[in-house]
Amino acid sequence: MALRVYNVLTREKEDFVPINDGRVSMYVCGPTVYDYSHLGHARTYVSFDMIVRYLRYRGNDVLYVQNITDVGHLLDSGEDRIQKKARQSSALPMQIVERYARLYFNDMDALNVGRPDISPRASAHIPEQIEMIQTLIGNGHAYESEGSVYFDIESWPDYGKLSNRKLDESETGTRRLAGTGKHNPEDFALWKRADPEHMLQWNSPWGAGYPGWHIECSAMSRKYLGQTFDIHGGGIDNIFPHNECEIAQSEAANGVPFARYWLLVGSLTINGEKMSKSLNNFVTIADALKKYRPEVIRAFSFSAHYSNPTDYSEEALESAQKGWERLMTAVRLTREQLINAPDTDASARFSDTLDATRQKVIDALDDDFNAPTALAALQTLTREVNTLLNGGESVGRSTLEAIDKLYTELGGTILGIIPTAEVAASGDAKRETGLIELLISLRKQARDQKQWALSDQIRGQLAALGVVLEDRAESTAWHIAENVGA
Repeated sequence: MALRVYNVLTREKEDFVPINDGRVSMYVCGPTVYDYSHLGHARTYVSFDMIVRYLRYRGNDVLYVQNITDVGHLLDSGEDRIQKKARQSSALPMQIVERYARLYFNDMDALNVGRPDISPRASAHIPEQIEMIQTLIGNGHAYESEGSVYFDIESWPDYGKLSNRKLDESETGTRRLAGTGKHNPEDFALWKRADPEHMLQWNSPWGAGYPGWHIECSAMSRKYLGQTFDIHGGGIDNIFPHNECEIAQSEAANGVPFARYWLLVGSLTINGEKMSKSLNNFVTIADALKKYRPEVIRAFSFSAHYSNPTDYSEEALESAQKGWERLMTAVRLTREQLINAPDTDASARFSDTLDATRQKVIDALDDDFNAPTALAALQTLTREVNTLLNGGESVGRSTLEAIDKLYTELGGTILGIIPTAEVAASGDAKRETGLIELLISLRKQARDQKQWALSDQIRGQLAALGVVLEDRAESTAWHIAENVGA
């Protein structure tokens, strides 16, 4: 079965055929690093992590680029988000950027989200953005006004093709808006003139200023993936104006199609309203990890298809936790019985069940990365595994190894919800957990006494054993690195 994806650009489910066979180029809009990451971000980036994992599982060489927005993301008031946060915090803008970028990656690491191959920053690619803006001015798709540069949407008839948004004809006919410098209210900023006190500004052919939000993704995706690439991803909330503007300016500058397949993740909502920093209705990833294991948060992210909206509630997370515990009960029981399993195997016929489960999961993921259906197939397998292992029949080593391999392959490698290093026996689990937490306690004592060398030594020794520590505001969380024992 061919991999099929729902392409938001064409509004059809299509066979996924990369530009170069066996090689996939993928760009995903990353975070604007001015505050803590929340569970809405978790859902988006866990979803794309699963997509990348599955593409690689299918044998593709994936080049995954995800940007960091550290300048140019403007509020409706026209103020840069990072500049505003810096002003409120009495800090330099790049202090804000560094702090929240580190916290973002810490959160992603804790959720077992693989790092992108390239994480370019907007502020590090100003020359590329200026070059693209000059091209757009040169070919008549942009104009300079009072030190700022705007994209002329009337010059690009395809504007709106992704979001299916039609421009208001009465607005389109207005050629000059008093005091704005724009020819049309829908024209968007490629470059903004900076006031002298603005802390984020660069020299340009149009004077001191800074790039608009949209141009960064066009410039950086072109630099690392080429003028046309396979997949563009992001959250559905950015479809307009951000993604729409990306397409218009990229295709107007390059003269070729931009991204071939558009995959957009549905919003995470609370009581039907989008989880958002601006609405102050968000739960940070760090706070969620104090209550739930990262695998549970991942499982919650897969409770609905990635393209559909999902409503957050404590009940929904608790349901995901119960489902994950059912899976892990079977995984742990399998690994416990493996310790003293006989070599003879009277249950070899179970291989048919395993083969059928693998095929169901592959078929689900080939159908637009349908993780909920894949997860349901693993839950069905879990019921059958529990029946087998608790049925009093001697289960041989080869069957137990095959069960463990399937869980690790489908639930671990692809979905990232089953740890490959989960301890085998419950007695060992209690001892290992206790020892890890004892070392974490000793490290806290060392930190409290400012014995930094000892603190770093404990952290380093735990890391060497595959135990990853995540220092939080009030505690230290830990998890086992995915590749331990691989």
